[in-house]
Amino acid sequence: MNNPINWFEIPVEDLNRAIAFYEKLFDAAFRRETIAGIDMAVFPHVKPATGGALVKMAGLTPGDQGTVVYLHTPDLQAALEKAQEAGGRCCMPPQALPHNIGTIAMIIDSEGNRVGLHQPA
Repeated sequence: MNNPINWFEIPVEDLNRAIAFYEKLFDAAFRRETIAGIDMAVFPHVKPATGGALVKMAGLTPGDQGTVVYLHTPDLQAALEKAQEAGGRCCMPPQALPHNIGTIAMIIDSEGNRVGLHQPA
């Protein structure tokens, strides 16, 4: 098993608001889909890269106390500024990781989820 992560979902209350937040954060367009009656917006990715989606579904509630997904950004400071402009906030300021891994920070997104951002070294 080379990469155990093959898909992730970030729960949302308001899919349109969440799409606007993440499209601003990453300067990217999301693809809307409804699969098995579940509304989602898929993060841009090229296979075999890991995919994921913003998901509005009964039984999934946004929150800041559960699993943390780290999303790649080439410019952490710019991403933190965009997150704030889009209605989010920084909940953990940038921290350099050892062994030349890069720098991370955490935000609270437009839906109340805690999400990690990672800028590789």
